[in-house]
Amino acid sequence: MPDSTARPASPLGLAPLTGRDATAALLELLTRWLPRQRWFPGRGDPLADLRLISDIPLQTGYPALRHLIVEAPLRAGRAAFQVPVGYRPDLPAALESALIGSVDGVACYDALHDPELADVLLRGISEQRVAGRLRFVREPDAPELAGGGLDGRVLGAEQSNTSLVFADHAILKMLRRLFPGANPDLEVADALARLGSTRVAAPYGWIETDLDGELVLLGVLSKFLSGASDGWTLALASVRDSAAPSTPFAAEARLLGQATAELHADMAAAFGSRELTAAELAELAGDMQRKLSEAIDLVPDLAPHEARIRAAYHAIGQLSEPVSAQRIHGDYHLGQVLRAPYGWVALDFEGEPAVPLSVRRGVAPTLRDVAGMLRSFDYAARHELIGEPRDGALAEQAGAWVRRCHDAFCAGYAAAGGIDPAQHAALLRALTLEKAVYEVVYEYRHRPSWLPIPLGFVAAA
Repeated sequence: MPDSTARPASPLGLAPLTGRDATAALLELLTRWLPRQRWFPGRGDPLADLRLISDIPLQTGYPALRHLIVEAPLRAGRAAFQVPVGYRPDLPAALESALIGSVDGVACYDALHDPELADVLLRGISEQRVAGRLRFVREPDAPELAGGGLDGRVLGAEQSNTSLVFADHAILKMLRRLFPGANPDLEVADALARLGSTRVAAPYGWIETDLDGELVLLGVLSKFLSGASDGWTLALASVRDSAAPSTPFAAEARLLGQATAELHADMAAAFGSRELTAAELAELAGDMQRKLSEAIDLVPDLAPHEARIRAAYHAIGQLSEPVSAQRIHGDYHLGQVLRAPYGWVALDFEGEPAVPLSVRRGVAPTLRDVAGMLRSFDYAARHELIGEPRDGALAEQAGAWVRRCHDAFCAGYAAAGGIDPAQHAALLRALTLEKAVYEVVYEYRHRPSWLPIPLGFVAAA
């Protein structure tokens, strides 16, 4: 297919910037820039031995756009990352925060922050462009978006990826860390949208490539839910007003529980479900025990609670009732849901990026998502207590808010056809503690000031 979205080259084009010396200079800049990015898992660690594994120019002239995939060493092994790089001889003040560095007097920067270069990606999907190994794919029924001057703006709340909103019509999520194989973020949302589910935002298209003979998803363009509010923001506002006899968010929590049950039903219809075998339950319990040992080695403050946590995990292997398993969200919390005018919608089915793709695409008990949301209610409440450890009245208010939201969410989930959390208390307790232990490790590594949130829960559980 002709490369119809590329602009005519300037006299310089990209040639002076893509030579061996210039590329080596850019990689050197990236070794210092990558560890400072919120989405880079080795954040703060010194980086060396960065390798360039894909380099495709998408626009010549200025601003130029060069699509890079680099491979970086992490503690758990090497990983691939997507870095679209823009080039301008004079960088506007609005793009200074995206600066990577300069090569031969030309500014190199994170191109996703440049609306002019973001439009290149949007037009690529609209026109189903092919550039080298990059393929831009458009859904047949997707609305026409390119050519309308829809400046892409970067959302500031992203952590593991980068998302751009185009004039409140569409959102393009560009994946930063790349994995080979079918990515659940597109796979699940596309399957559920085809079923007519109202609990997902319909995909409009995507960007993909091939690495070492395997398909790799680079980005997903989806319907943007204009006017929607994220669950975390709504919950925090409700916690601050929790002195009221009843909080309006309890009603929202019940609706969210109902929406979660509907989401799980849609996922079961699309991908199937089955009961876990006794051996699989034992394996699940064993995996929890192993992770706990690793967490205690890293965070000794968990040690006083080890016996209680291990007893909860052990109980999973002793369950006599059947445990149904299916595809789930896998990283479910208040930041992953939006309250649209017509109800709650789930986002980001990619799952926890550090978990192997085969695991994220596997089956798990639906109560793992329930546990994730219950922990998120607790996070919202305890977040307000940071810096106020001795305020007993505030702590009681926050605790009452959490209990109301927990009860409402679980009641809504059961009423809409999900398994009743109250009837599976042992499994829910183990999964909730598992999530809290994960949070302890995460906060210890990335946000030490938030570590008291999950530690406080574990101590009281």
